Amino acid sequence: MANLEPTQTPKLEEPKFGFNEYSERLNGRAAMIGFVLTLAIEYFSGQGLLSWLGLQ
Repeated sequence: MANLEPTQTPKLEEPKFGFNEYSERLNGRAAMIGFVLTLAIEYFSGQGLLSWLGLQ
């Protein structure tokens, strides 16, 4: 009987959504930018973010 096993493993691309390295890195960068922007708003306005937005 002939060997029916494939000789090569297919190279599948990692999806660009869900829990994968690409999306986790992108989410981490967005969180860092948001945190720095929040600190900058609080420093330059002299108010907390919620008061600056008029929510408190």
